[in-house]
Amino acid sequence: MTYPNCALPQEPSFLEIDHVDRVFPLKNGGTYSALKNVHLEINRGEFVTIVGHSGCGKSTLLNIIAGLDHSTKGGIVLEGREVRDPGPDRMLVFQNHSLLPWLTVRQNIALGVNRVLRHLSKPERGQLVEEAISLVSLNHAADKYPREISGGMKQRVGIARALAIKPKVLLLDEPFGALDALTRGRLQEQLMHICNQYQISAVMITHDVDEALLLSDRVVMMTNGPDARIGQIMKVELPRPRERMEVVNNPNYYRMRGEMVEFLDRQKRLKAERAKKQSMAVVSLGNLEKVNLTLGFIPLTDCAPLVVAQEKGIFRKYGLDVTLSREGSWNSIAEGIREGRLDAAQMVTGMPLALTVGMDNKPPITVCSALTLSRNGNAITISRKLYEAGVSNLEGLRKYLQSHQDGNTEDSPLPAMAMVHRASMHNLLLRHWLASGQIEPDRQVEVLVVPPAQMVSNLMADNIIGYCVGEPWNYRAVHQNLGVVIATGMDIWSAHPEKVLGVSQDWAKQYPHSYLALVKSLLEACQYCESAANREELLTILSRPEYLNLDPLYIRTGFAGPYRKGTGDSLFMQDFFLFAKDNAPRRHEHLWVLTQMARWGLVKFPSNYAEVLDQVVDWEAYDAALMELELPMTMDNPDQISFADGTTFDLTDPITALQHMPYSRFKEAIPFELAKNVEKTAVTI
Repeated sequence: MTYPNCALPQEPSFLEIDHVDRVFPLKNGGTYSALKNVHLEINRGEFVTIVGHSGCGKSTLLNIIAGLDHSTKGGIVLEGREVRDPGPDRMLVFQNHSLLPWLTVRQNIALGVNRVLRHLSKPERGQLVEEAISLVSLNHAADKYPREISGGMKQRVGIARALAIKPKVLLLDEPFGALDALTRGRLQEQLMHICNQYQISAVMITHDVDEALLLSDRVVMMTNGPDARIGQIMKVELPRPRERMEVVNNPNYYRMRGEMVEFLDRQKRLKAERAKKQSMAVVSLGNLEKVNLTLGFIPLTDCAPLVVAQEKGIFRKYGLDVTLSREGSWNSIAEGIREGRLDAAQMVTGMPLALTVGMDNKPPITVCSALTLSRNGNAITISRKLYEAGVSNLEGLRKYLQSHQDGNTEDSPLPAMAMVHRASMHNLLLRHWLASGQIEPDRQVEVLVVPPAQMVSNLMADNIIGYCVGEPWNYRAVHQNLGVVIATGMDIWSAHPEKVLGVSQDWAKQYPHSYLALVKSLLEACQYCESAANREELLTILSRPEYLNLDPLYIRTGFAGPYRKGTGDSLFMQDFFLFAKDNAPRRHEHLWVLTQMARWGLVKFPSNYAEVLDQVVDWEAYDAALMELELPMTMDNPDQISFADGTTFDLTDPITALQHMPYSRFKEAIPFELAKNVEKTAVTI
């Protein structure tokens, strides 16, 4: 099969912010770079909100779109034409209403209409003014002056003034920031109704994350200045039309809100850490290039190797001074590596691949893994209500979903199950398990991303019927009599890789000796965690506030005691948590993960998948650590993976395997250029 050298022509976007830089001259002769390489395409009728801390260039960007300021590099393109100056096709609503005090409401609105739409007759212009007044429900105040109306009414006049001349894009500069909460809520709902009804394209800046989620189709999150850029773009997965109370009860709401808050918190920490780094020299010891490391982890039972390496002085033994950064979500881990805030991190198995191939249309960053930190350790929990209604296995779940489908219309929302990250084994194993029972994910049951700590509360609120997550969140639901474990990860793929060590390839190359010391530290810590004799002590350590912050009761199950599923049975599963049975970064396991991500449409399957795997699976660093620790060497040459349902995965022909998987969305392998060269990470011994 051959591939063209050029992409097929695409229709131009409605509004394009085309790689914009903005540099301001300073009085001392220097310069300040406010924006750097900001690129965004906005569709017709789309509501996009820009959020970020003060100084991130939000208002500067909005002014450039409005034509009130000019970019230093790049530009703004609206319907194929470059924007150079202000124009009536883009109307700006300010935080301050900016009404002329000597004109009435009607006259303030008519001012722009009469100037811009002079080609229309006077009755036609008058009709547009009256329509705008009705649109914001100000008919009763049309002849009042600004001093005679409230702040919320003044802001409605500003919106009506902007909409009256039928702009192509509505620009909103914190339009509700100066209003009280009640008035702000009413205006948000009114603006949302107007934009939905008339399919208005809008770009808004705000500091209010709840406002952004309520109004937006996408939220653009800006990094700190100088050189502020787009750090993350989040699609708001909430159905329209939106009602405020329905929105806050959607299981996606708090996950997305948490993502935004985490991003903004990360920017605060990055700013503080940047200032700290400027005031201190890089520390090194012996042949280690970097001693002070920050490692990210999620408060789950299987973060134990990182905690042990810290608490037992193993990091110090190998010359490292480590700070463990407790993160709120896996997305926060990924962004921490991308931004350089984290030196390394505990990751879900598919995250290194997801970052390397640029999942979710994010810029690819090559991330390698030299260590499998844990195997097994997760489970699928369903609500106790479902269990008591007769759903006790996969077949029972299939029948329940089928009856739900038969009894509802096409527009009815699907029952939802949750997992922690799209590239996690939780997602991939859950989907494999569902498909093996003739349940099609995303068509018969929605599969949502929910942070681990929010699983139980969403189950309690009936937002989801079940979830796949690591401990202690399955047992938390069991203990509170809210859920029942219907299957464990071992029931799907025994000894599957669960968590891995992830570092950017650039970091590994820059600090090879520190990287090797890190791998050795965690490999030794995994050995400590594997011993049953150490588990009771670890319970006490893991339960501390800086780690899981939980009663040891919740951590014990499957870790230092029998596994309780909520069915009355206590299962003694010695292999529920495996930390040192096989720490190798298995290439064939990562290949299966890559195929599953392609199977479910999360990524395009790359034709040069072998090169991608060479980048991600860092066997050289693993072997180097084994040699220095005098541990037995391992091999990596199986030809298939076997699952508990009797199916196998043929490693020799992944494309054919992909084509024959049930419900596969795979089309064909595509060319893919790695973000970095295909040289393997070198570790100096």
